[in-house]
Amino acid sequence: MDFFTVPTVTFNLLYCFFVISHDRRQIVHFNVTQHPTTSWIVQQLREAFPYESAPKFLLFDHDQKYGLEVPAALGSLQITGVQTSIRSPWQNGVAERWVGSCRRDLLDHIIALNARHLKRLLSTYASYYHDDRTPAFENERRGCKENL
Repeated sequence: MDFFTVPTVTFNLLYCFFVISHDRRQIVHFNVTQHPTTSWIVQQLREAFPYESAPKFLLFDHDQKYGLEVPAALGSLQITGVQTSIRSPWQNGVAERWVGSCRRDLLDHIIALNARHLKRLLSTYASYYHDDRTPAFENERRGCKENL
């Protein structure tokens, strides 16, 4: 899980929270807020992993937004929290790569109006990322050139 910031047309700063699965690079959950608090993050984790669908491990950085409540919530969901080293974004390369793709493919071309608009844009982008972009990537990885 990680955060990235997005400026709006009115120069407000929005925080996009997301959880990405490392095995298939699928966005499990995302949401947008102006003021991320530890209780909000805990609620997002509950929404991301309902009905005992939680992974065994969850990788996250040393952001102060997580506080002490988020690691405690991970423990209550029976998820082992793994923190990356300080100032080491390469240790969560899958998440950082998705942020870069999202910025290049979407946010460099469209300025979000507000949180609701950004959430709608990210929902559309996640659908594109999962459905339209992935088959070409999978075929290229396997050596197939027919769908490219």
